[in-house]
Amino acid sequence: MPRRLAALCLAGVVLAASACSGSSGGDDGTVELRFGWWGNNDRAAATQKVIDAFQAKNPGIKVKGTYTDFNSYFDRLATEVAGGRAPDVITLGGAYPREYGDRGALLDLAKVGLKTDKIGAAALENGKFDGVQYGVPTGVNAIAVVVNPAVFDKAGVELPDEDTWTWDDFKRIAKEIAPKVPKGTFALADPTRTDMLDAYSRQRGEALYTADGKVGIGRQTLVDWWTMTLELRDAGATPPASQTAELITQPAPEQSLMGRGLAAMQFDWSNQLTALRKASGQPLKLIRLPGESARPGMWLQASQIYSINARSKHPQEAAKFLDFLVNSVDAGKIILADRGMPANSEVRAGIQSVLGEDEKAQAQFIDKLTPKAGPPLVIGPTGSTDTPKILDRVNAEVLFDRQKPAEAAADFIKQVQVAIKQ
Repeated sequence: MPRRLAALCLAGVVLAASACSGSSGGDDGTVELRFGWWGNNDRAAATQKVIDAFQAKNPGIKVKGTYTDFNSYFDRLATEVAGGRAPDVITLGGAYPREYGDRGALLDLAKVGLKTDKIGAAALENGKFDGVQYGVPTGVNAIAVVVNPAVFDKAGVELPDEDTWTWDDFKRIAKEIAPKVPKGTFALADPTRTDMLDAYSRQRGEALYTADGKVGIGRQTLVDWWTMTLELRDAGATPPASQTAELITQPAPEQSLMGRGLAAMQFDWSNQLTALRKASGQPLKLIRLPGESARPGMWLQASQIYSINARSKHPQEAAKFLDFLVNSVDAGKIILADRGMPANSEVRAGIQSVLGEDEKAQAQFIDKLTPKAGPPLVIGPTGSTDTPKILDRVNAEVLFDRQKPAEAAADFIKQVQVAIKQ
């Protein structure tokens, strides 16, 4: 079922008294829960270890993990929620906690007494809407530029100064790298994604959305963005449109250009560093976005959000599992920084001794960014979960030269306004 259709079905299905639950119980009285999340095989292995550790401490509860890749996850979740088959514990992000919370699909965590006193207020706000705590953060994260020093060295180009570089510097560096790397290697993949539009527009005093739930990014900002990305494409700094379209369908870190050692730079979330380092076999680094010195666009964000299905047959047991995920040092030592640096301060302190080089690099980046980060992100209104796919479609029109930047800017804004019913 397409995501939008599932979302439309959701409002009615949530109210249906006869809806079934995602959990069940065994004949021996054992409670069975389902836990839904997205990720790759490495995350799956770590998550199963967490489940095993929880079950060892709680023999009366069994947890079944269900996951898929990021591109498929939210479409599948929409179908499950609409059909009353959603997992008991659900992983969300971005505008999804608000979207599902507004439709009554998520449990008010105050009803199960989940402890959140060791989680910072700013992080908690990512899962709180209209005074209701619909979710808790898995960890703290930030958008960043992942750089591969080895590709820079091969191209004979110096790494940028993250405290001073501008978008003009970024374009110049990308264009310098392009002709100096082997065929099939690029300065970066096409950077167009909603989080980058948010950061880019925030640097200009705008935002993708306004606090009152409207489109906040200006047309000229979008025109300037697409003018830049077309320059990069034409210079060979980013792949041709056909390859970009293919890369969008391959979201796993090991499938990316950076993960294959074929890019000098990549815009990504800080918690992806470990997976990208492992995939590429390179000592990748995290640096701040260009253009941050005048007005910061970067922000600290909950990397993911854990919520409980409002129709779970076992909300207390689901809350017990959720408490283990976010408040247990034992779980933290398994997950480490895969879902962001732990949001619980005690867990964060408790895992310092077991953090590897990759996780320490993420922690150092977050620590350095914290005093320089901009205000909290404005979470998109209901309907804004359609924006990433709208952007992918419009961006393809630009890259395949079927729309000029000005036409694409107007088209993008119009489609998002329809999606959020502005």
